Amino acid sequence: MSYYSGFVASVPTANKQAYIDHATGAWPHFKKRGALRMMESWGEDVPHGKQTDFYRATNAKDDETPVFSWIEWPDRATADAAWNDMMSDPDMQQMPDMPFDGMRMFWGGFAPIVQEGETRSGSYIQGFVLAAPAANKQAYIDMAKGAAEMFAGYGATFQIECWGEDVPHGKQTDFYRAADAKEGEVPLFSWIEWPDRKTADDAQKQMEAEMEGKEFPEMPFDGKRMFWGGFLPIVDLR
Repeated sequence: MSYYSGFVASVPTANKQAYIDHATGAWPHFKKRGALRMMESWGEDVPHGKQTDFYRATNAKDDETPVFSWIEWPDRATADAAWNDMMSDPDMQQMPDMPFDGMRMFWGGFAPIVQEGETRSGSYIQGFVLAAPAANKQAYIDMAKGAAEMFAGYGATFQIECWGEDVPHGKQTDFYRAADAKEGEVPLFSWIEWPDRKTADDAQKQMEAEMEGKEFPEMPFDGKRMFWGGFLPIVDLR
């Protein structure tokens, strides 16, 4: 089963090309250790939230843009071996300095629990970060499957929900702080792919109109602590 290393960071907007170059230069190190794909996506429509958002999650500065990224592996064993090997690889020490504050980037290892559709290059990505009670895992899966069918009906081409399996606690930022996770909750890293931003925006407007005045069923997590944003791919290597 595929396994994902998920990353969230904020990058000085002026360093966008430097970030692209840095990510592209890092890809060979992941590829030779078994990575299947690396995706870097740049914030295009990332709202500020009342309780959580990508800016708070990364302690973003006014001149920075959130990024939502992942590396796909064939399985967790390959990912774990790769990261362990890179930690001791002298070639990694020769990598140029990162064009952003790596101390405010956070990451984790995630396993897919719901997957629908076919991922494509050049799509528009809506990325999500949240935390759900571990005891509600099956209830979350059931809810996500129903949501996937709904989003597909609005034009989504690919959807994936990934459950945290190896998510470290950080000194400054991490997935737990980002989602204001409570005791017993597990971080999730998920995204929806659309053909383009217009399709995503139109779908959101249509859903809001159709759901106006309706009562929602109780969700198996606190939706007020979930945050999301729209991102454009800037690096997509396989």
